Amino acid sequence: MSQQPIQSEALGALRVQIDSLDKQLLQLLNERAHVAEKVGEIKRAEGSPFFRPDRVAQVIDKITQANPGPLKNEHVASIWREIMSACLALEAPQRVAVLGPQGTFCEQAAIEFFGSAANLIYCANFDEVFHATAAGTAQYGVVGMENSTEGVVARSLDLFLRSPVHVVGEVSLQVRFNLLRQLNSDAGIEVVMAHPQALAQCQGWLSKHLPHVERRAVSSNAEGARLAATNPAWAALASERAASQFGLHIVHHAIQDEAFNRTRFAVIALPQTLATPPASGKDCTSLVVSVPNRPGAVHDLLVPLKNNGVSMTRFESRPAKSGQWEYYFYIDLQGHISEPHVAAALQELQGLCAFYKVLGSYPVSE
Repeated sequence: MSQQPIQSEALGALRVQIDSLDKQLLQLLNERAHVAEKVGEIKRAEGSPFFRPDRVAQVIDKITQANPGPLKNEHVASIWREIMSACLALEAPQRVAVLGPQGTFCEQAAIEFFGSAANLIYCANFDEVFHATAAGTAQYGVVGMENSTEGVVARSLDLFLRSPVHVVGEVSLQVRFNLLRQLNSDAGIEVVMAHPQALAQCQGWLSKHLPHVERRAVSSNAEGARLAATNPAWAALASERAASQFGLHIVHHAIQDEAFNRTRFAVIALPQTLATPPASGKDCTSLVVSVPNRPGAVHDLLVPLKNNGVSMTRFESRPAKSGQWEYYFYIDLQGHISEPHVAAALQELQGLCAFYKVLGSYPVSE
């Protein structure tokens, strides 16, 4: 029978001190929660939005600036985001639609933005996320927009065209794909399952290490993990969170072809749920346009931007699916729609377009 280590007097005293501090923290957190409940009552009476991402950012910025250490600022920010999420859940739990099942990177992005107290609604695909948000089943949605390796998530861009939602925020995640399986070995794998984007982002590793294995596209990486948990000959490309969720071994870590692989996720909402966030000083304005089919029309789109000193950070084209070889152009601009030079450029730009829609003006993810 092993003996318990003898606790030194000094260590015992420190643990008593920590226990006392924990009780004080708990009391203060609950006092904060009571104040948050009163804030919620006022917001409910006034009809104000309960969730204000700009307010969350202001509070976290103020706290991190006042942080004397030794806690790191990024850890303080994470703690405060969770505190504010828990308090918001007392005011009014926020319903957020994400790509399911549990364990997706989309879920992770939602938790980073809203905190873990948000009420997540899991959807089979991004079409359902848009529909749930537009129909009011969810107050917010989170959808993939762009990957640093494979480019845009085309379906999300297409869905923005006719959806009434707009972008109110974004999350940029470093995405690491792991090979997950029931067995802690890559021997005997017959099928690897993942979202098409994940298969593309890991194609170099798969071609080298599992060249003869079938690559099967599924609706999400977490869905691939769920399926891999049902058959020992199947494997998935997914997150560590998915491995834990479905009880799978991580056979190989971080097998994506690009070490610093990142994905941008957009946070969407109806304008009546949350209006355009105020300018933060580090903003992006996204829009989609089409132009008449005439010589120089696309070049002319750039002139108002140049004339007003507005920087373009993304320019993507997508077929209009009209059968006439027409295209929609998705543009990201540096700056906020309320800034005079951006507003002037957009006013000139709109006059050149056959179709014009602002998708959102929102703070960029750090």
